[in-house]
Amino acid sequence: MVNEAQNTRQFKESSSFGIAPSILSCDFANFEGSLNSISTADFAHIDVMDYHFVPNLTFGGPVVERLIEVCKGIGLKSDVHLMIDNPDVWAVDYAKFGADSVTFHYQAAAAPIRLARELRSLGSSAAIAVRPAEPVEPLFDILDEFDMILVMTVEPGFGGQKFLANQMDKVRRLRSAIDKLPQDKRPILQVDGGVSRKTVEEVAAAGANLAVAGSAVYGAEDAKREISVLREMGDKAFRMNNTSEGAVR
Repeated sequence: MVNEAQNTRQFKESSSFGIAPSILSCDFANFEGSLNSISTADFAHIDVMDYHFVPNLTFGGPVVERLIEVCKGIGLKSDVHLMIDNPDVWAVDYAKFGADSVTFHYQAAAAPIRLARELRSLGSSAAIAVRPAEPVEPLFDILDEFDMILVMTVEPGFGGQKFLANQMDKVRRLRSAIDKLPQDKRPILQVDGGVSRKTVEEVAAAGANLAVAGSAVYGAEDAKREISVLREMGDKAFRMNNTSEGAVR
């Protein structure tokens, strides 16, 4: 299954590990400046919440469409994470907005394979997410339908939460399953929640090769420098503990 968004599996700096800062932690009064400050990242992670699937409300469609436009203008890929009910109905809109990747939650989707294929047909990569209390084993037989698998290491809904280290076994099981696939069928394995200099090596060693980092990046004195440090730390830990190159599909 080849789609137009295959380049979403290739990270900057020829790294095996990528960083996706969450704009949930940015200055909402200056989105354009906030995106420019992370232009060296592998993705801008855009959290969309509907106050139903999670107890928070963030960005509507027109705002996200504009954010995607700004990302494209500075050469930054957009990773739209939908924490919403009924993604089967709404997710395609974000692909039509031009998102490089659209993530929806497994438990929220009625027909995840059909939705993933529809997103891919529109030129976006398709990603699926699981919350901390949800198992990953139901995904094992359909991993090759997705370009990225997202493991939440906090409860979705708010930034700045404490990292849940108990999710690392889940990441390791997913990495083992992913590495059994042919090289060109392996999705990115992403972790979202509580990633910082204190936790990024643990995440990468477990087998994740893309990390969402919001507070750690936007709370740093120099966001671009922090992205570089986190990427370097993750890349080294991933290469030391994983024999396969998971970043390129």
